[in-house]
Amino acid sequence: MKTKNLIVSFTVLMIAWVLLNWTIDPVNLIIGASISIFLVVVFCSKCELFTDIKITPKAFIYTFIYLFVFIIELIKANIDITRRVLSPKLQINPGIVKVKTKLKSKMARLILADSITLTPGTFTLQVEEDVFYIHCIDTRCGDDVEKATEEIVRKFEKYLEVLYD
Repeated sequence: MKTKNLIVSFTVLMIAWVLLNWTIDPVNLIIGASISIFLVVVFCSKCELFTDIKITPKAFIYTFIYLFVFIIELIKANIDITRRVLSPKLQINPGIVKVKTKLKSKMARLILADSITLTPGTFTLQVEEDVFYIHCIDTRCGDDVEKATEEIVRKFEKYLEVLYD
């Protein structure tokens, strides 16, 4: 498991390096690989960040599906917030809702919490095992945990289950 963690950490760092530099020049790649190896050896030799991730063709495909779903949800949330700002007569009902997740992996829960927070109108306040407390600009579901979970969590969770659990 430790080897998988090191390989995935290196791969993530190299992808980030290439995306930040936007070039595949051999000299640049050697510099990026050197920095990535150094960071992996120094910081990731004892961490268990990517030990739960599944490296399968299905997981690879679901990663892109997850990103697509996240971008769609991001666009929908931005349109909703823009509509609320431009038309203040739209009623808002801010509050904190409690949702539950079926995800077992710490990394999957982290990605879920970040995805919720990155979506405008929602903010993950606290995570306690399988319970998340989320501030929403409109708490239509009120105190109904199942309804809130269905509206906020399930759209992301079903893809993260394939990747991590």
